[in-house]
Amino acid sequence: MLHYVYTEPVALHVFFNAFFLYSFMGWIMECIVIRREKGKWENRGFAHLPFCIIYGFGAMLGFTVLRPLSGNYVLLYIVGAVLATTFEYLTARLMLRLFGTFWWDYTNKPFNYKGILCLESTLGWGFIAVLLFAFLHRGVFGMVMRIPENIGTALAFVLVCAYTADFMMCMRRSLQRAHSEEDEGREPAFGHIRNLIHRIF
Repeated sequence: MLHYVYTEPVALHVFFNAFFLYSFMGWIMECIVIRREKGKWENRGFAHLPFCIIYGFGAMLGFTVLRPLSGNYVLLYIVGAVLATTFEYLTARLMLRLFGTFWWDYTNKPFNYKGILCLESTLGWGFIAVLLFAFLHRGVFGMVMRIPENIGTALAFVLVCAYTADFMMCMRRSLQRAHSEEDEGREPAFGHIRNLIHRIF
């Protein structure tokens, strides 16, 4: 049985630092997987900084939602696999809406759905859900909570600001590329972003 269930209040900067630590770990995992599959290194994040924030969101969402199931391996595996697959699908649909593409492709995997989902990843998400509560949450939160509060708060602030700035610069470059492609009469790869921004502003 799993016995680790963190129930004490957690400071906001702890969540942010845990979020970015998970995002960094996800970035490393993605780079290793792509290196194995394609034989070359490739930045797997949208921005320049080494973070895949989908892993940060997934880990923190799992931490919040799956805690009541953390004492049951089987149920945690099943619910974790279903929720993570649903999250992956919704994320891909949102990215298609915003960017015109998504950052992974399961087309060559067996039992895949439009390259967005595949059986292999669904089964893997279940194992990751168990791994999160068996080992990772304890280690990650233990690590970030050992950082002195003033340093942890400053670190969280710097990470949020740095990633936001990096993301916005990459977004701006993508918008400029879309505009250039339209000027050349080509279908813009990121046209959905500009349309969305126009609707908002």
